[in-house]
Amino acid sequence: MIKISKLPLAEGDGDTLVYFVREKKGGAPKMADREVSAYLKKARVLGDFKGQAGRNLLYYRDRPATSGSSKVRPERVIVVGLGKEEPTPELFREAGGQAATVAMGTRAVRLRVALPEAMGGLSIAAQAGALAEGLILGSYRFTKYKKNREDELEPEEGQLREIVIHGEDDRDLTREVKRGLVAGLAVRAARDMANEPGNHWTPGHFARAARRLAKEHGLTCKVYDRVALKKLGMGGILGVSQGSAQPPTLVALEYHGGRSQDPTLLLVGKGLTFDSGGISLKPGAGMQDMKFDMCGGAAVLAVMQALAELKPSGVNVAALVPASENLLGPASLKPGDIISQYSGKTVEVVNTDAEGRLLLADALAFGVKKYRPRAVVDIATLTGAVIIGLGHYRTGLMSNDDALASQLLDSGERCGEPLWRLPLDREYLKQLKSEVADLRNVGSDRAAGTLAAGCFLQEFVGDTPWAHLDIAGTAWDFTKKSYVPKGPSGVGVRTLLDLVLNWRELQG
Repeated sequence: MIKISKLPLAEGDGDTLVYFVREKKGGAPKMADREVSAYLKKARVLGDFKGQAGRNLLYYRDRPATSGSSKVRPERVIVVGLGKEEPTPELFREAGGQAATVAMGTRAVRLRVALPEAMGGLSIAAQAGALAEGLILGSYRFTKYKKNREDELEPEEGQLREIVIHGEDDRDLTREVKRGLVAGLAVRAARDMANEPGNHWTPGHFARAARRLAKEHGLTCKVYDRVALKKLGMGGILGVSQGSAQPPTLVALEYHGGRSQDPTLLLVGKGLTFDSGGISLKPGAGMQDMKFDMCGGAAVLAVMQALAELKPSGVNVAALVPASENLLGPASLKPGDIISQYSGKTVEVVNTDAEGRLLLADALAFGVKKYRPRAVVDIATLTGAVIIGLGHYRTGLMSNDDALASQLLDSGERCGEPLWRLPLDREYLKQLKSEVADLRNVGSDRAAGTLAAGCFLQEFVGDTPWAHLDIAGTAWDFTKKSYVPKGPSGVGVRTLLDLVLNWRELQG
């Protein structure tokens, strides 16, 4: 979908030109293309556009001109402002998303993108990689189930089939554009999974998707069905699924990018494909969004897709997705029931709507024992409490290891998916004390619900460096960005991918 061309922009082909300009103090941005410069000067005089970040200009040529190569020059021109602040990758991601959004409002199909000159400490390659991410992410739409599209501008087969970035075809630029493309497509895959309705994305669909990834990309895949889960003693996954006609699964994928002695990182994603709350029923208003309760599992599968395409060396990655539905039925878990997790710990299920931690507890304990990872990160839409604390912009981070937490914080900042570290004091564990089992699945009151959930999960990882990402506030309704559409954001995919690609061995 994205290509690199070292041809001059005037000699390319396509239907839309895209330029990025810096805001200039005291005048309009100047460009080599005289026609574009003239339009920018006029827009500046009228006060419509001067290159501010977050602003753009779309105009149409009076008539198509031909270049020396006799190719028809694009009639549409999009100019996106970059402002005058210090340039960052996020600035270019946002600019790429704006360009894609403007193009999606037309019948544009093939974009030709002109890279700006290097700015500040940001290389041309870094700019191109961030632009590629923004363009891919900003052009995302989910229209699979829209049959009547008479009022829409999009061509039947979808928009932006080709994006050509014009620049020097050097190794760094090629590498960064590929990384941006692969990361963007992985996020789109996660969004696709999340957008599927509950009747078209079940635990079985997670299994099929994992097997398909393994077949296409040479990953190792194993799916544990209900019989295998019973044999393993995974009372959490089995208990949550009791009220559903859909059998649960535990999906395992492995990427081998290193030798056996190289570190193994374990990723665990909550795959609750629909959450009614069970007997502790959720309110009806907004329950349709509970199809998004599998965004953690979708993120983990998408990361494995990206790793298989980028093929980083020196690290091995294992991924687990415990998948289930949480519905009401004759056999549903009841408040007060006691289950036994894979680790042997017993849990009093006080609230059946706190089911995600029961799935993750089995998967975490199993993964730590099976893979003996150097570190483990789980990602889940776990608690509504994290939304109260952090809103829809920062993901909640809890960890038992400072070095691992630091790497995740750095990855989140680089990717424009900021995290905020929350405390994990053992005092919060006291809220989970049960009179009849080893643990309760919720605290004794509503206070510090996110922290209590993190303390619960920590009980199943032992001494392994571990981090938990609570994406309940960021998996959908993410704070508006040009490259994040309404609905599922695909958050976590790029952060976890960046963690693996930039892995630094933990000290101690």
